[in-house]
Amino acid sequence: MITEVRIRAFRATDDPAACLQFIEGHKRVLENHGIDKVTSSNDAWALSKSVFVVVVESEDGSRLFGGARVHAADGIHPLPIESAVGPLDASIYPMVKLHAAKGTGELCGLWNSIEVAGLGIGAIFASRAVLAIATQIGLTTIFSLCSPLTVKFSEWQGGRVITGIGNNGTFYYPKHHLLATAVFVPDMVNMPDTAPTERERIMDLRLNPRQVTTETYPFRKGTTVIKIDYDLIVPNANINEFKIA
Repeated sequence: MITEVRIRAFRATDDPAACLQFIEGHKRVLENHGIDKVTSSNDAWALSKSVFVVVVESEDGSRLFGGARVHAADGIHPLPIESAVGPLDASIYPMVKLHAAKGTGELCGLWNSIEVAGLGIGAIFASRAVLAIATQIGLTTIFSLCSPLTVKFSEWQGGRVITGIGNNGTFYYPKHHLLATAVFVPDMVNMPDTAPTERERIMDLRLNPRQVTTETYPFRKGTTVIKIDYDLIVPNANINEFKIA
């Protein structure tokens, strides 16, 4: 079992090879769940300067175990949540536009491989890293579209269900028998709604984006201790880049 990993962050256009590994790994996970196509997701994000990637990989970088992405609203490309639920409820569009003025985006593409299942690699550690780097790129709020299993993790990390859209925030997506929930973090800077222990970890990663530490999956007792080498400094990040009027 993998007990030592590296988690690093970068702009998608800065590491095409890692993006390709991400795409292939995520595709395999979706196919294992019987999902062969997601309308809000395609490979074009790898060419976008408004997409930032977090990867969980072996220490030598040869294997990718999971990851997540943050898409910054750039006024040109719709966020994945807009592409996913917009045709079902158009009120998502003005909602994103409103928050884009101060910097908003979306946490998406969360996945982990079978070999690290149950360690919190995707649901906790990759998403935590995304929330940690969000302020480097000037995001003050963040959207996400969660599966039923990941809603509780998002709420633990400060997300709140957007009850004003869909059916109290839920949609049948990406297939008619699968449910997705729209979630929103209203204050990415201070994160007052985040569980205290999780908020402490996120803030520590913001202050010390390069660190080596040990982590355990907080929702399962007796879980494996994981040594994580974090490298969360995003080269050429600009906090004013995505303030879209």
